[in-house]
Amino acid sequence: MDAHFSSRLHHQLREDVRHFAEREVRPRIAEMEAARTVQHELSRLIARQGWIGATVAPTYGGMGVGHLGKTIIIEELSRVSGAMGAMVQASQLGVAKIVHFGSEEQKKTWLPAVSSGECLPTIAVTEPESGGHVLGMAASAVRDGDDYILNGRKVFVGNSHVGDLHGVVLRTGPGSRGLSAFLVESDRPGFSLGEHRESMGLHGFSFGELSFDNCRVPAANRLGEEGDGLAVAYSSSVLYGRANLTAVSLGIHQAILEETARFCTERIRYGKPLYELPNIKIKLGQLQSRLMTARLVAYHAVHLLDQGLPCDAELMNAKVLNVESALDSARNAMEIHAAAGLFTDRPIERYLRDAHHIFAPAGTSDVQLLRLAEVALGTAKGQWSQRLSEVVRTEELATVH
Repeated sequence: MDAHFSSRLHHQLREDVRHFAEREVRPRIAEMEAARTVQHELSRLIARQGWIGATVAPTYGGMGVGHLGKTIIIEELSRVSGAMGAMVQASQLGVAKIVHFGSEEQKKTWLPAVSSGECLPTIAVTEPESGGHVLGMAASAVRDGDDYILNGRKVFVGNSHVGDLHGVVLRTGPGSRGLSAFLVESDRPGFSLGEHRESMGLHGFSFGELSFDNCRVPAANRLGEEGDGLAVAYSSSVLYGRANLTAVSLGIHQAILEETARFCTERIRYGKPLYELPNIKIKLGQLQSRLMTARLVAYHAVHLLDQGLPCDAELMNAKVLNVESALDSARNAMEIHAAAGLFTDRPIERYLRDAHHIFAPAGTSDVQLLRLAEVALGTAKGQWSQRLSEVVRTEELATVH
């Protein structure tokens, strides 16, 4: 199945990322779990490998390996550390807004820095009161001459405490056309970070609060036109967020299977390996089946995205199926481990905790199913995958001519 979608380049990329993750990330996991603090140094080390620029064109210093390459990178990092896989997926989500909505000057300024690891971008949409309801946001940006003045708060921002460039969607007017997006450097006066809060899982990753108190940014930092904010938010979530979180779930799922199979081989019951018990073997088969199906659905969705084909439904389905199947497999793995799974000398309890963090971002499973129901009913309102692939193709044709 992997060979159907992957080229020799993809296989080499997987090998490179896996080797790095085993060498540089795995030895730090015990410290990350104990400290529960943001891993600034490790985040930068990973960024310097060039992987944040997976979908950035080589003309801007990126890898140009597309969404499948991006998926493989996140998957392999998440297989070792869900936290570091989440760090890369959040930064790559921050890349989307510049790739699709940035001016040529913004692309030339920021994409090479992102691709080299000098700049970690984020995207900030969610607010304390409105949650995931984008149109309910209240944080504002008011035009003042050649600047905008920003006020308000954003929460659950991936890479909040390591990010250098925050893509912030704010209200500039009423209604759906009253949202606009801005690039805000982390050292701007009036910008501040909330205190890093410890969480159930993903130790080493930050997803915290940004505050804006009369934070002044030049109009040149606006992404696209006034009123493009809804498109920036939705496209980043639909095209990058769902695919990226699918990849994190896939990597955690792979780790769950590997750890459980290893445990069943090492643990002896009645003089034989645990896997000799029929009920245990059936559960292992369920884990294997779920993982194979999850990977097929994930790779198929991003393959369509790389081909510029409409695939919103496939991306939704990939997210809900991967998240739910990883959670199911984590629960089954805990059942197999029994009391041994409750102690931190084995990683299965970490995988269970980390898997829960992927449920809500870019839409919970209920949100994905509601959108998929609209597909079934024929009431879905267009496809972001098609809209933005058309934008990219138009830009490429303009460059050629």
